[in-house]
Amino acid sequence: MEKKRIDDYEPGPVPSPKALDRFGFVKQELNTSPDGLTRGRSAHEYEREERRVRKWRKMIGVGGSDWKHYVRRKPHVVKRRIRKGIPDCLRGLVWQLISGSRDLLLMNPGVYEQLVIYETSASELDIIRDISRTFPSHVFFQRRHGPGQRSLYNVLKAYSVFDRDVGYVQGMGFLAGLLLLYMSEEDAFWLLVALLKGAVHAPMEGLYQVGLPLVQQYLFQFDHLVKEHLPKLGEHFVQEMINPSMYASQWFITVFSYSFPFHLALRIWDVFLYEGVRIVFKVGLALLKYCADDLTKLPFEKLIHALRNFPEDAMDPDTLLPLAYSIKVSKHLEELKQEYEKKNGKTVQSAESNEKQKQSQ
Repeated sequence: MEKKRIDDYEPGPVPSPKALDRFGFVKQELNTSPDGLTRGRSAHEYEREERRVRKWRKMIGVGGSDWKHYVRRKPHVVKRRIRKGIPDCLRGLVWQLISGSRDLLLMNPGVYEQLVIYETSASELDIIRDISRTFPSHVFFQRRHGPGQRSLYNVLKAYSVFDRDVGYVQGMGFLAGLLLLYMSEEDAFWLLVALLKGAVHAPMEGLYQVGLPLVQQYLFQFDHLVKEHLPKLGEHFVQEMINPSMYASQWFITVFSYSFPFHLALRIWDVFLYEGVRIVFKVGLALLKYCADDLTKLPFEKLIHALRNFPEDAMDPDTLLPLAYSIKVSKHLEELKQEYEKKNGKTVQSAESNEKQKQSQ
C-alpha cells in the first residue's frame, strides 16, 4: 500500500512577500554585513565573477565530464580554486562531483523513489515536527507544507529508511536543507549518503548514532587542539570550566550550517566536501584565535555568550578562512583519534567496521 507523503497535505497560507538577500533568506533590517548582500555589485565584480565561472566551466566540462581528469592532472589548482570559493551557479554540480554522490546516484537508479514512496519510516512524525525549524528564514522552507518542506521531508524520510540504524536525528535537517538549496531531492539524498557513509572521506554517521560517538571524539580532539594552538585561551577555559561541548557541538553536527552566516557556511562547505572534516577543526580554531584576546578577559557567563555569538568581523570568510588554512592539524588529529579510541574501546570505529562487514557479505 502506498504510504501517504507530506505532499498530500493541504498547503498553508502564503507568507507576505519580504525583501530577500541573494541566497533567498529574509533580510534583517539594518543589516550591514560584509558579504555584500545589502549593496549592489560593481561592474568590475561582475566581470571578475564571470571570469571565475568560465575557468570553472572549462575545468569541470559539460555536466562534469572533465572533472576527474582535471583533478588527476592539476590537484593543486583544484584545491586552490575550491578554497577561494566555488561559483554559486556551479556549486550544486561541483559538490556532487567532489563528494562522490554523483557516482552513487548513477549506480542506484530508482532507489530514492522506492524509499520515498513505498517504504515506511518510524521517524516520520519526528521529521514533520522538526521541518519548520530548518532554515525558517529562507523563502524555500517558509511555506507550511510548501515545496521546500515537502522536499526536506522526503530526503530525511528516505535516509531514515535507507539507514535504519541511524534513522533520523534533528541536526540532519540542516545538512539536507543546505543541500536542497543547490540540487534536487534525489541529488541531495545521495550526497547525504556519501557524507554519512564515507564515499570519499571517513564516514560521518557517528555524528547521529545513539550517544553521538563521533561528536564525542571530535570534541575530545578539539579540546586538545585548543590547548596546543591557543595555550593561554585553553588555560582560561580550564579556569572558567569551559569545554567544547558547551559551544562547539553544533559546529560538527551541522558543519557550521546552523547558526553561522550563510555566505560563510557555503565557503566552509566547499572545502569540507573536498578536504574533509579537518576544515571544521581549522575554522573553529581560527575563530577562537581571532577572538582570543577578548575571550581571555571574560568570566564564565559572558564567555559562553561570546562563544555562541561571534562578532561580525570574525565571520568574514576572506579574513577567517585564510587564517584557518594556515593552521596545521592533520597529523595531530590522527594521533588524538588513536588516543581517544584507546581510552574508549574504539567505540567510534564500530560503525565503520560494521559497514565494511556488510559490504563484504
